[in-house]
Amino acid sequence: MPTSPTSPTTPADAASGASDDAPETILLELVDEYGNTIGTEEKLTAHRPPGLLHRAFSVFLFDERGRLLLQRRALGKYHSPGVWSNTCCGHPYPGEAPFAAAARRTHEELGISPSLLAEAGTVRYNHPDPASGLVEQEYNHLFVGLVQAEVRPDPEEVGETAFVTPAELAERHAAAPFSAWFMTVLDAARPAVRELTGPSGGW
Repeated sequence: MPTSPTSPTTPADAASGASDDAPETILLELVDEYGNTIGTEEKLTAHRPPGLLHRAFSVFLFDERGRLLLQRRALGKYHSPGVWSNTCCGHPYPGEAPFAAAARRTHEELGISPSLLAEAGTVRYNHPDPASGLVEQEYNHLFVGLVQAEVRPDPEEVGETAFVTPAELAERHAAAPFSAWFMTVLDAARPAVRELTGPSGGW
């Protein structure tokens, strides 16, 4: 059952006990279909079938050549390990602004602070993950920005990174496993991506 939102966990409280990928201790913010907060629930419970709708974020960062930074999720991740996905994704702590969470996790996972990070809308989806049996019922806040520093991934979070053009992404997507949510969030973010990268970027 969802817990009451009257005593939300603060980012500092949540961070003191575990990383963002410790599902038994992290609380997620549950929302209704309009993105309004309705309570909290433990991370793993929220992802068990049929899944509880919760707040999430996805980040897309590009270099000066307009290439998208991808990450391959570390093999030790409890959810979707070893698959390619967008630059960074995750869940705000209860009461934490999605923008702040996006910047925080990008730095924690990749060792970089995004430049010109901007909101790119929201998307709601329901994506089961056959490999783990978990479900992504998410109200996802999208962000696009630039990366202007050397990427320094945390190996516990990220197994590999790559900068790709649209053509290279299509080839990689056809040949390698990607997260179940990847194309949904990318398609939803495309208008903002095109505004950031320009018409010649091909996105």
